[in-house]
This record gives sequence, structure tokens and C-alpha cells, in this order.
Amino acid sequence: MQSPADPGLPHTRARAVHWLATAAAVAAVAAVAALVQPEGATARPGDPLPQATGGPDPRTVDYPLECGPHGAAVTHSAQVDLDGDGRTETVAAVRCDAGGGTPPHGLYLLTARADGAVAVAETLVDPAEGMIVEELTAGDGELRAVLLAYSSPDVPRSHPDLHGEATWNWRDGRLVVDQAAPPAPPFAT
Repeated sequence: MQSPADPGLPHTRARAVHWLATAAAVAAVAAVAALVQPEGATARPGDPLPQATGGPDPRTVDYPLECGPHGAAVTHSAQVDLDGDGRTETVAAVRCDAGGGTPPHGLYLLTARADGAVAVAETLVDPAEGMIVEELTAGDGELRAVLLAYSSPDVPRSHPDLHGEATWNWRDGRLVVDQAAPPAPPFAT
């Protein structure tokens, strides 16, 4: 039995005509895909990407973090109108930009003041609690965070062993936590 890669078989040799036929087929598929769009689509090639609207920019805030020579890093942010007043708030997960390890996060609700400045309106997760924000989502007036933590100082910092979620909703004129996060570790991190 001959190997399929045997150059002695005429159908195993790639010729220019084979490459041209393949290129023409790929070009035809790409052209059809460019012309066919889902129903209701309005974007066209070259249109700018949509930008987030309304919420304060989390990079412009002076956060209540003590980071020593390191600055603060915004790792997650989400925009949502939590209180239904028509103005979008921003929620930001922020930690010290230590360059190594996994510093704990603070989770902050940001609002724009009357003078246009952005301010921390509320601290939802204090960095002193030792939590790490793994995921942050917002929508329909609700905020959800996936949080990680350590149960003891013996747990490697690369493998948090506590996992939980917290959700916040606006009720009775204030932001209320609906689901509790994992417990804070019993030690300072």
C-alpha cells in the first residue's frame, strides 16, 4: 500500500489551480457573509464602536485606598441606573496596583456631583474585608459581584478557597444587599 503523501500519485500533488480554486471559494464565502446581515442590524463596516453612555469614568476618582507607592487599579467596572432616576451610576472594583500577588478589592458606587466631578457615593465592599472581585455585572437595576476570599493565612494567595456572590438592588431609597458575600477572613491581609 502506498502512503497518501506519495508524490507518485497525481491527485496528491497541489497545483496552482487548486490554490486558486480554494482562494476563490474563500473569497465568495467572505463576500456573501459581508452582504448578509441579521434582521434589524444597523451597523455598517467602518462605523465606530458603540461607547458606554452616561456613567462616571472610574479612572478619574480618588479612591479611599492606602496603596503606598503603588497607584490604584480599576479592574472591573459596570454602568447601571440603580435608583431609576434616569442617571447612570458606575460601580468600580479597585485594588492597589502592586505588580504581584492579589491585593484585596474595594467595590465602590460612583456618582457625578452637580459640579461634574466624580465621587465615591458608597463603599459596597471594603478592602479591609480581604475580598477579591472576580466578576462584576450590572443590569435591570441590579448589581452582581462574584467574590473570592481566603479562609486562613495558610491558604496560598494564588488559590482563594472561599467563593460567593453578592447582589445589590435599590429599595426604599437606598442600595440594599440581597445576597451575602463569603465571610471575610479572620485575619488581616
